[in-house]
Amino acid sequence: MRRNFLVLALAVSSVFSFWNSPVSAQKKATARFAGELIPADAGVKIGKLPNGLTYYIRKNAEPKNRAVLYMALKAGSLMETDAQQGLAHFTEHMSFNGTRDFPKNELINYLQKAGVKFGADLNAYTSFDQTVYQLPIPTDSAALFRNGFKILANWAGLVTMEASEIDAERGVIVEEDRQRGKNAQSRMQKELLPVLLKGSRYAERIPIGKIDIIQNFKHEELRNFYKDWYRPNLQAVIAVGDFDPAQVEALIKEHFGPLKNPANPKPHPTYGLPDNDEPLIKIVTDVEFPYHQAFAMMRHRGNISRTTADVRESVVEGMINNMMASRINELMQKGTAPFIYGKFGYGPYQGGLIPGLDATEVAAVSKTPEGLADALKGMMVEAERMAQFGFTASELEVVKKNMDAGNEKGFREKDKTPSNAYVQQYLRHFLQGTAIPSATYRYELMKKLIGEITLEEVNKAAKRMVKEENLTIIVQAPEKSKDKLPTEAQLLNAIRSAGKGVTAYVDNAVDKPLLEKKPVAGKIVDEQKIDAIGVTKLTLSNGVKVMLKPTDFRNDQIIFSSFATGGTSQADDKDYLAISYASNIAGDGIGEFDNTQLRKLLAGSTASASVYISELHQGFSGGASPKDLETALQLVYAHATNPRKDPVVFKKNIDDYKVVLANSGVSPEVAYRDTVNAVWTSYSERERKATPAELDNVSLDKSFDFYKARFADASGQTFVFVGNFEVEKIKPLLETYLGGLPADKRNEQYIDRGVKPLPGKVERTVRKGIEDKAQVQLFFHGSYSYAPENNMQLSALSEILEFKVLERLREKESGVYSPRVGVSYEKLPAPYYALSISFSCATANVDKLIAAALDEVELIKKNGATAVDVEKFKAESRRSIEVSLRENNFWLNYLVGKFRDNEDPTSILKQNERLGKVTPESVKAAAQLYLSGKNFFRAVLVPEK
Repeated sequence: MRRNFLVLALAVSSVFSFWNSPVSAQKKATARFAGELIPADAGVKIGKLPNGLTYYIRKNAEPKNRAVLYMALKAGSLMETDAQQGLAHFTEHMSFNGTRDFPKNELINYLQKAGVKFGADLNAYTSFDQTVYQLPIPTDSAALFRNGFKILANWAGLVTMEASEIDAERGVIVEEDRQRGKNAQSRMQKELLPVLLKGSRYAERIPIGKIDIIQNFKHEELRNFYKDWYRPNLQAVIAVGDFDPAQVEALIKEHFGPLKNPANPKPHPTYGLPDNDEPLIKIVTDVEFPYHQAFAMMRHRGNISRTTADVRESVVEGMINNMMASRINELMQKGTAPFIYGKFGYGPYQGGLIPGLDATEVAAVSKTPEGLADALKGMMVEAERMAQFGFTASELEVVKKNMDAGNEKGFREKDKTPSNAYVQQYLRHFLQGTAIPSATYRYELMKKLIGEITLEEVNKAAKRMVKEENLTIIVQAPEKSKDKLPTEAQLLNAIRSAGKGVTAYVDNAVDKPLLEKKPVAGKIVDEQKIDAIGVTKLTLSNGVKVMLKPTDFRNDQIIFSSFATGGTSQADDKDYLAISYASNIAGDGIGEFDNTQLRKLLAGSTASASVYISELHQGFSGGASPKDLETALQLVYAHATNPRKDPVVFKKNIDDYKVVLANSGVSPEVAYRDTVNAVWTSYSERERKATPAELDNVSLDKSFDFYKARFADASGQTFVFVGNFEVEKIKPLLETYLGGLPADKRNEQYIDRGVKPLPGKVERTVRKGIEDKAQVQLFFHGSYSYAPENNMQLSALSEILEFKVLERLREKESGVYSPRVGVSYEKLPAPYYALSISFSCATANVDKLIAAALDEVELIKKNGATAVDVEKFKAESRRSIEVSLRENNFWLNYLVGKFRDNEDPTSILKQNERLGKVTPESVKAAAQLYLSGKNFFRAVLVPEK
């Protein structure tokens, strides 16, 4: 029942990246005189070849034996002619379909055999003004590492563009457009972009292009785009990783130095967005869109942050965004707001779509079409309240504490910064010219600015944000509401009348401790070591077990999770709906602190803790810097012993969820998901979606009592802690807050309620939607002999089958964009496995492509895997585990799973041994066992007509 409002991608986002944010042109003119240029980090070598290619090189050991290589191009769909619309993106695709040194699919095959996964690791994207290729690659193989630069150079200037490959790729891109689009969102976007981007080339050059051009362009158009724009003076190579920088510089010169620019290069234009003197208003409806939402945007000219004064402006803007988010959350929690969801943000216009523009953006979602104007006005009232009266000193203090804590935490991790984070900084520097300061400079400047910025300065900036300038108003709603929506005049009036009668905000901060007194501490009664994996196992006097794995992977991180058996399985079917709010209780606050007060109380702390209640278990998860671990443990204790019962929040959440349920039926995807879930749970009463009317049967009292019962006995809880700590030093904290948890040692277990998929061969076809778009899911499933060896073989079967399905459906049939083969296996409550094949496609191709996919299933059952495919699987698996073993999150999830399922926690040490047992024959045996089709579920979504 967790709320999940599907506010569209155009919704605003707060700005927290102070180093890359635009500031308005007027402010920028002042900043140039008031601030200093930010010096580039000396840790990165920036150079330029004689042909104009720029390169960035940085040595970085996180992760070890790995490098991240990027090739960036300052060209995208904006550079296309009328006849080339979509060919910038098409060119990106062709870079993986044959180059001088890697013909046809040899590039992907070569990298997969080296452990680089296509899609997850090896990838690329095309935007309006840029095209970027990414290649994470191991550095412990000299030949592979050298070839990484050869691959980048092949993309940069040596793509072959064979006619047969071009024609084969047309269908793939058509299917990409179908998979990512062909829905309410994409239909509405086509109507909105001419307004949001009015008068600019951006509105005429959407990167996916025009399908009729994709299907019919002449080959020379694509080759000409590549020749014109893929040139070294528009390109950069970025290399960050565990390597010798001198060697890397030599490799860049060797492979990229010979590339040449065209004899008569086309001018490289830049484009912007003109001002609109009159408000732009657009109301868009769609039969499949479920919500009523409005956006107001006030756009300003901007620039790129390069000076200390620019950063100061951005920090102020970030503070305002944070404080406004807190106010809006507080207002929504009270249940009196005229909107069910609202958001305020100041930052890059449309997420930075057009460089040099920023905007104040306000969003509101209403329960009804008639209430949309009031919802938008309600959000604008908060913006006006901010502009007229500013913020309070206590609000600013909270946000400063949080920013300072984040700054400190980031600085403590400076030597553990992952390579990809550096790559993204250098990519922005090349494409936009943003500053790239060193970690020390960044830390010291941020600390200085956070301390210096005054309330007066913040409030002056807040007032500027609400000035009506380049106003655009957007409404999106269901088609059935079209005649009930506010008029353009009513929307404008909502914006312009919002400032009347506004009063100042009153802060409701509290000054009380989270816990009135410390709990009575327990004692450690047993201690054991699992030396093979560096784990210490403690048993506390109240029965709580604690598993501790100290690591040095991060300097400033401790994360934890726990479990105890029971969960919602303790509720009978007849009571299940009544207690279904229980998992939300912890999110409503703690004791007398509501959610807003709790956030303010924790200002400046990195501590977090949350609660979950799943079907079989309940427990806690969270984390903190080492210095804040005590606060995180206090939160655990408080959630367990002093939950908050808030009828106001409860009523709001139920009412909001009724709105979600009432409108969700218009979505084809939701109807399809509901059907799949019904079959997958055998139409279980416990798993079905409630109706809006049935939500009146959800009981706060029963949910609250159920929540308390789940955490009244901690004797079954097992906690796992991973991170930078010393076992002896944190023992007193564990004894106090975990050892002090109540426990009556009732030895509670979960109840197997028998929720399983329908057995046998089942087919369901959902007919809903108006687009020529089908979705297919094929499930093979059944009872399972759960064991690490079997899990490995089943994973190998899944990965290798995905290789074959991708080759068949995408490369040979050109009928899909990104088919997926997934696998899951679980031990509790009864061992079960499921392997699924999923894809989207044209409606007319459903049967043909299902037959092709099942043909690949039969082939792998008959012939097993090829030696090459087994080699690819093993290489990807080995590379993946090498990285995972140096990550705290991996160890936390791994250890929780092993202890929860009562398995050997040292099993990970035999991973390579199990991997060695994967052979073409073992994959064949697994296919025959798990893909028998005895239990098979075919689920298809097709349009109504």
